[in-house]
Amino acid sequence: MWEGGFLLTARARGIVPAHAHHAIQIVIALDGTAAICGSDRQWHEAQGLVVRPDAEHSFDCNGALGVMLFVDPESTEGAWLSTSLRQDITIVAGTRLDAMVPELRTFAERPDEFPDVAALIRRCIHGLRPGLAPARRLDARVTTVIDVIRASDDLRMSLEQAADKACLSSTRFAHLFKEQVGLPFSRYMLWRKLTRAMVAVASERTIAAAAHAPDFADAAHLTRTFYQMVGMAPSVLMRGDFIEIPSPFATLSGDVARPVAPRSAG
Repeated sequence: MWEGGFLLTARARGIVPAHAHHAIQIVIALDGTAAICGSDRQWHEAQGLVVRPDAEHSFDCNGALGVMLFVDPESTEGAWLSTSLRQDITIVAGTRLDAMVPELRTFAERPDEFPDVAALIRRCIHGLRPGLAPARRLDARVTTVIDVIRASDDLRMSLEQAADKACLSSTRFAHLFKEQVGLPFSRYMLWRKLTRAMVAVASERTIAAAAHAPDFADAAHLTRTFYQMVGMAPSVLMRGDFIEIPSPFATLSGDVARPVAPRSAG
């Protein structure tokens, strides 16, 4: 787990209700299939599926041992993968999975044999989107604001404060940010708070402490946001064991994302 994403392995049962988040979500079933339902209420069943950022969806892993990967779309690899997503839910061709499934299965069964989890994650992304990522960059004014947010312990930046850092009017910055990132600034800030809360939940093991860390109003506010963006309660994260790692991806500004001090969650 890192701020902005995670790699999760589990044998999941039950349907996670409709929700939407800013991460690219990759679901790979290591035995059997997974199913994801989009806003059109049509279920798509396959061994591998990818959900586009901010797309409403629910999913059912059908009891299969699966891997779920959240990728920050503002990372270099995330932006590169996004260019291949033509619809909200993309079924991954079986040939793309042939090389990565055995390695992911070994990781799920014996995670201690993978000292460099970040490299494993990057191989998965490159397996889904082969080739060299182009040198795409966000507008420098948007990048400036995102870099400040990533580096700051305070996630209470207002639209006006962000616009000031970008040397733009609030109206112009709001338009530019949504155009570049794909969602309103306020929604992006809520997502950043949630990603920081995910790390806090896994490490602190209390909802109240996790809510305080990224400046949620209280535990109830954090829980509501989890349901809206992840489709489940934050307490679900406390049932497993997590290891915090630095982000495996670079940001579109060319910098490595804000690192999280390595620490075992369990």
